[in-house]
Amino acid sequence: MPSELEQLKKFTIVVADTADFGLLAQYKPEDATTNPSLVLAGSQLPQYAHLMTEAIEFAKAHIGKYAKFYNSEKHEENVLALAVDKLTVSFGLEILKVVPGRVSTEVDAKLSFDKEKMIQKAHLLIQLYEEAGIKRDRIYIKLASTWEGIQAGRELEKEHICCNLTLLFSFAQAVACAQAHVSLISPFVGRILDWYKKAEPAKADSFVGAADPGVISVTKIYNYYKQHGYKTIVMGASFRNVTEITELAGCDKLTISPALLGELAKGEGTLSRKLDPAHLTQKSAKLPELSQADFLFMHNEEAMAVEKLAEGIRNFHKDTVKLEAAIKEKM
Repeated sequence: MPSELEQLKKFTIVVADTADFGLLAQYKPEDATTNPSLVLAGSQLPQYAHLMTEAIEFAKAHIGKYAKFYNSEKHEENVLALAVDKLTVSFGLEILKVVPGRVSTEVDAKLSFDKEKMIQKAHLLIQLYEEAGIKRDRIYIKLASTWEGIQAGRELEKEHICCNLTLLFSFAQAVACAQAHVSLISPFVGRILDWYKKAEPAKADSFVGAADPGVISVTKIYNYYKQHGYKTIVMGASFRNVTEITELAGCDKLTISPALLGELAKGEGTLSRKLDPAHLTQKSAKLPELSQADFLFMHNEEAMAVEKLAEGIRNFHKDTVKLEAAIKEKM
């Protein structure tokens, strides 16, 4: 009998959530996603240490060419910033040697409230990929799902730069992303579960399977998108257990950590499709175009989403700072 992973691949495009490209060949995902935390972890593995050294050498040699993207008065800070961007792209390049589809590369979370700076950083990342021979149709630029991030995505999509709007926790974020015609969203599942377990400890044991708040959130978004004909891809992310994944079988894409891919590859259960555009389990009215004020109020109504978006931005930025420190030490 085929493994649960093989069965899942019949309904859903499987994406690997890792910067350890050595693990990719094992599970044969279509795409891969990275973030600052994964690049930091990957760069500390001895087999990938050379990528950091090469990124530093590249930055020292070519900072003049990319000067318009960096505006610190200190030359060494600009070199460091270019080294971080180059290293991030280098991991993407290695991943693209293994996966047939796309890699998601993240814009520094520090820029999450500045639309123009996110657009500028996306242009730089795409330029670095294209100079290395990779066309933009193999890249997703990852942006935090703030109002500014979503509007940056709207602009970039017009330039055929496909965007992955991440750190998505609220229905408001999902609606605004669809209205901005971004290519893909990454609604987080496990982090929603974490919040509800902490907020409602008495109910923690009941948050399983279809009753998992993260599963409920992604199911609602998926049904809304399919009912109203939105083309934005729904890619569930941030899983705490295999059950969350199997409950979302049929979602357009799911990005899964190597540990959970391993569990699915060993799993022998029968997997049935849970999300299906032909059999939508919920119907709801189409919302009118959201203004910034509408979006902020609607998002603010979900305490979990407000806290988790803020925390996610803080934590991704912390890992970018750690990555900068690791590079600085080598410089």
